[in-house]
Amino acid sequence: MRPTRPVSRIGRALTACAVSAAVATVGLAVTPAAAAPAKSAAATQVKPGDVCTAADLGTRHPYIKTTEVAPEITHFKGWYVTQGATGYQSVTTSTQTTISVSVGLNGTVQGSFAVETLGTVGASLGLNVQVSYSSTSSESNTVTWNFNRPGYYGVYKGTKKVTGTYGSLNCNRIQQGGGGWALKWIEGPGSGSFTTYTTLEEGAVRCEDTVPANSIMAKAKVLLDCGSPAAKAEHPAGAVALTAKQTQDRLAQHPAPTTGTAAEQPKATGRGAPAAALNCEPGAYRIDVPGKPLNWSAPLLANDGIRLRESTFFSAHLDNWRLCNVTENNGVLEASLWNWGNGGCATIPANIANQEQAYLTTANCGEDDLQRFYIYRDVPGSSKIGVQNKYTGSMMGHDRYGDGELIRQYSSGRQDGTGTYTLTGV
Repeated sequence: MRPTRPVSRIGRALTACAVSAAVATVGLAVTPAAAAPAKSAAATQVKPGDVCTAADLGTRHPYIKTTEVAPEITHFKGWYVTQGATGYQSVTTSTQTTISVSVGLNGTVQGSFAVETLGTVGASLGLNVQVSYSSTSSESNTVTWNFNRPGYYGVYKGTKKVTGTYGSLNCNRIQQGGGGWALKWIEGPGSGSFTTYTTLEEGAVRCEDTVPANSIMAKAKVLLDCGSPAAKAEHPAGAVALTAKQTQDRLAQHPAPTTGTAAEQPKATGRGAPAAALNCEPGAYRIDVPGKPLNWSAPLLANDGIRLRESTFFSAHLDNWRLCNVTENNGVLEASLWNWGNGGCATIPANIANQEQAYLTTANCGEDDLQRFYIYRDVPGSSKIGVQNKYTGSMMGHDRYGDGELIRQYSSGRQDGTGTYTLTGV
């Protein structure tokens, strides 16, 4: 729809421990699960208030607010070894709990922002954690162990479960105390919780063993329920029935996806709502690639996307955009981008909004967070900006500079600066 009479608001302001029952570290057999070395995210870690540059306007980074690390037993079996039954034995354990890697509300790990979040967790804690989607439920539950002493054992697989919360940092201009301006990393929209885990361990522990406090082995020993009559009784060699406490502990395990609030999955407004009356700024703008002729051009066809094009006499205002229903919070603009040429508003298609590199297009204007964008600005005197979709939390950018290249969303933005644009008045 065409905008109503514009109201000017922005103008120019844009251990392993040695005990009698040792542990072994086992690799993961799930798809795909890589571990993040502690130093992997160190180079990209930024903190609120750090200095950024104009090239960072189109990027964002996670920062970790809270973390908690706790041992967790994923598989367990009580096992009795008699004097004549020592040596190597294969024990089939039962699933005790399941840990799935997730960032935000979608229960998976999608896009560079989620991977960077988990990498930052590993770096901040000095742990190797899983940085792509995986689940301990797909691990083999058979443990082969050399039992060199008779006794009542807990045979287990376990890991350290790492949970916490994260926030999002964006580059934006900040007014200094003396009246000057600077670009700094500020807390932007988008926060949530995460769950991941360290490398899986397997082992066996007896009631007589002394184990390190707060270790995976100690967690297994607690589960062994050494004070119960079942633990103290004589048994035939092999599996021992669950004690009452073990049964209770198992029933208490209810694996569930991580919950929290996140820019990746905020509550969407109805796509079918009637088009809203737009209150647009008076000026029209091109969204240019800095110092180059190509700029955002809206599609003529409904099934096409916004592409980089050169402005010519035949552009038919498809390269002209107005900022509508503008609000400002802590120096960050929020606006709908209305296209003069086709009368639509910029949006991420709802059916692919959860995908990394989903393309930007236009649709009938309406009350929809997919059509709302945050605009991060360079210091006054510069027209450089970064653009972030409100619903997905992703930054807008392009894969390469080329005529006809689609504008796409990137969860962490384009780290080579190709997500920084200029807002040029026309």
